[in-house]
Amino acid sequence: MTAPGDTGPHQDWRRLAPRTVLAGAAVLCGIAGGAALPAFLSLTSGSRPAWQAAAWVLAGAVLLAGGGAAADWIRLRRTRYRVGTERIDLHTGLLVVTRRSLARERVRSVDLTANPLERLLGLVKVRIGTGEHTDGESTLELDLVTRTEGEHLRRTLLARPAGTAGDTAHDGVLATLDPRWIRYAPVSFVAPLLGGAAAGAVMQVSDWFGAQDEVIHWIGDRLEGVPLPWIIAELVLLATAAGVIGALGLWVETWSHYRLEREPGGTLRVRRGLLTARSVSLEERRLRGVELVEPLGVRLFRAARVDAVATGLAQDDDDKHGDLKNLLPPAPRAVADRVAARVLREAEPPTGTPLEAHPRAARTRRLRRALGCALGPAAVLAALGAWLTPVLLYLAGGVAVVLTPLALLLARDAYRSLGHGVSGAYLVTRSGSVRRSTVALRRAGVIGWTVRQSWFQRRAGLLTLSATTAAGEGAYDVLDAGESQGLTFAAEAVPGLLTPFLETTGAPPTER
Repeated sequence: MTAPGDTGPHQDWRRLAPRTVLAGAAVLCGIAGGAALPAFLSLTSGSRPAWQAAAWVLAGAVLLAGGGAAADWIRLRRTRYRVGTERIDLHTGLLVVTRRSLARERVRSVDLTANPLERLLGLVKVRIGTGEHTDGESTLELDLVTRTEGEHLRRTLLARPAGTAGDTAHDGVLATLDPRWIRYAPVSFVAPLLGGAAAGAVMQVSDWFGAQDEVIHWIGDRLEGVPLPWIIAELVLLATAAGVIGALGLWVETWSHYRLEREPGGTLRVRRGLLTARSVSLEERRLRGVELVEPLGVRLFRAARVDAVATGLAQDDDDKHGDLKNLLPPAPRAVADRVAARVLREAEPPTGTPLEAHPRAARTRRLRRALGCALGPAAVLAALGAWLTPVLLYLAGGVAVVLTPLALLLARDAYRSLGHGVSGAYLVTRSGSVRRSTVALRRAGVIGWTVRQSWFQRRAGLLTLSATTAAGEGAYDVLDAGESQGLTFAAEAVPGLLTPFLETTGAPPTER
């Protein structure tokens, strides 16, 4: 086998790992085994003898596993790839042959992923991307190669000249896992979602085995004679406990063996995962800033996570991994700020800079919207109650009593979260309450400003600025800033970009 840099006409073509067939066959055997019991019970529920039902199930399992292994073997024989000095080529396909080619100079990421079975077999899936958004046409996927080959491809394709001697202060390991961070898992939004999913899974599995009615009757018998408020409380507690356990397990699976490091040449690499190991590489020149994310539950414990604001991280339609931008799991706020500074090669974290507050009119807008969101449903219920039944009137009163204080608290918190400022080479904007986000965006990466002002904002003397960039979400907002305050900030943050569109009175402003 020749080295990746060789360009011989035939010698440098490579094949996927032969163990790919074994991995596919093992997965299909697991699927067949999982479907065998329900199929056997279904066949024996009629007049069919047990031995005959078992024979049919076994024959179907063998056909499924054998057919899948044969298809994998044909795919293995029909797939080859080549890494030359200028291009990466991939030829694959069963009936329709697909030939793909990428220029090596355009490669921006090489990510490695391996589930538990693939790790056991020493295999990895390699995803080579260019960072462009072209519906998957800018990505090559090698499924599967050996772990050694995957690491070799990653190092070869991301090899860059080493950084300058004076710019290595933040090279090496930037962050490692602290097991104490697991305490933030139960207070994330994942916990209640997993609790609801657990209840749905119990009902779905019982339906597969035809025992859903029995499960419902069993729960009804246990709760018979219990007052309705206690029933609701018990169900909520059970769902919460299931969600907490699920959130803890998900955190362990996702963030075990976490390590963030900067490799020579300026490549950020995140490695993590207990069962499914993942290695995500981000070329530093694609980085335009960082985002400090503080969901409400995590923020109450003074913690935050760090995401990358970079080009080429938008997910393709067939990409199942939507967390490529995560650089740090929820961690203490001081740790998050420190990691953000190291990622950006800054002495002080831009995300921790003091921000300029917004006018009180912005608070008034949030209080009005909060009252509308709380009293609107109550008004609808009250109208229905006057028309249909008085019960809805009591429900409307309860909704108003519960939602109004909560909405007002969130509105005041959302106003306190508003802020913007400039920190060295970065502009910083913060907003949100349920999900507070602080974005430090490189000023040189801003390619335009969008100024929006609704009729209500004009009356209040407010406007919304959007900093447009070719990274992350594409635009980051400065919400409900004062008119002169927002325009002055935009002119100072990126001098010359907005100035031609500003009207000046008297002496022209001095740009900084």
